[in-house]
Amino acid sequence: MPHLDVLRHARCLVTGGMGFIGSNLAHRLVALDADVLLVDSLHPDHGGNPFNVAAVRDRVEVTVADLCDRDSAAALVRGRDFIFNLAGQVSHLDSMRDPFGDLEANCRTHLTLLEACRATNRGVKVVYASTRQVYGRPDYLPVDEQHAVHPTDINGVHKLAGERYHKIYNHVHHVRTTSLRLTNTYGPRQLMRHNRQGFVPWFIRLAIDGEEIGLFGDGEQLRDFNYVDDVVDALLRAAASDAADGEVFNLGASPAVSLRRFTEQLLEVAGGGRYRLVPFPPDRKIIDIGDYYADYGKIERMLGWQPHVPLADGLGRTVEYYRRHKEHYW
Repeated sequence: MPHLDVLRHARCLVTGGMGFIGSNLAHRLVALDADVLLVDSLHPDHGGNPFNVAAVRDRVEVTVADLCDRDSAAALVRGRDFIFNLAGQVSHLDSMRDPFGDLEANCRTHLTLLEACRATNRGVKVVYASTRQVYGRPDYLPVDEQHAVHPTDINGVHKLAGERYHKIYNHVHHVRTTSLRLTNTYGPRQLMRHNRQGFVPWFIRLAIDGEEIGLFGDGEQLRDFNYVDDVVDALLRAAASDAADGEVFNLGASPAVSLRRFTEQLLEVAGGGRYRLVPFPPDRKIIDIGDYYADYGKIERMLGWQPHVPLADGLGRTVEYYRRHKEHYW
C-alpha cells in the first residue's frame, strides 16, 4: 500500500508493545521491515505477554521498563521516527478502585513520554490510543468527534487527559501527534485471565470453555466492534499521514450490533455454550453508558480508513487462535 511506504525501514517505538494491540502492531511493522523497539512494563493486570511477540522475537528489540522514569523515556524515544503510544491501563473498574494507579498509568506515563520527545526528539510522530469512553453516555447517535466529552469513570477522565496532553504537545511544542478513539477492539493476543478489561475477551473465554455468559440488563445495548487488524491499519494510516497531525479520530463499525446478537453470534462461532440475562451489578451499572456507536466518517474521509473484517469472520479467527494457544492466555 503506498501510504505505508514511509513506514518501511522506519525506526518505530511501540509502548505497551507486548500487550494486545501493541503486539499485533509489532507483527505488522516487522512485515514492513521496520526497526521495531517494544517497551512494556509487564504489569500483571495490563495485558503484556511475552508469548504475544514470540513469533517475531528475533526481529524486534524488547525493553521492560516503566515509562514514568524520565531517563528511561528519554533514551527510548531518541532517534525514533514513529512512536505508537499504546501503553496504559484500560480497566474501567480498576480505575474506580485504584484511581491513583490509573493516574500513573494513563497520565504521568504519557506526560513523561511527551516531555522526552520535546526534549530529545521533536521530529518524531506520535500516535496515541485513546478511547470512546471519553464521550461517556451519548447525547446522540452515531457519536462524531464534535460530541461533548463527559466520561463516566476515572479511566475515561485520565484517557481524555492523555489525549489532551498529546494535542497540546502538537500545537505548542510541535511534536506531531494524532489520537484515535478506539471502540470495542477484539482479536488474538488479548488479556483473557480476568474480566476487568471489557466484556468481549471474557465472553470469548467463556464461550470457548462452554460456560454460561451472564449478559447484563436486557442485552439490547448497541455497540460497534473492530477486529484488531483493522485497528492496526488505522494506527499505521495515522502515523503515515501529515494530515492527521493534531487531529482526533473515531474508529467504529457499521451497523451497530446489540450485545445479545454479539453473544449469539459468538456462541454460533464457538459451536456451543449458552447465555442468560442477569441484573447489572451496582458497580457496573453506575458507569454503564447505554447504547454507543461511532460516526467514523472523519477518518474515512481524511485517511481512507474503514473496517474490513466482518464480525463473524473476526470472531472465527479469534476463537481459532485461542483454541490453539489457550495455555498462554488462560
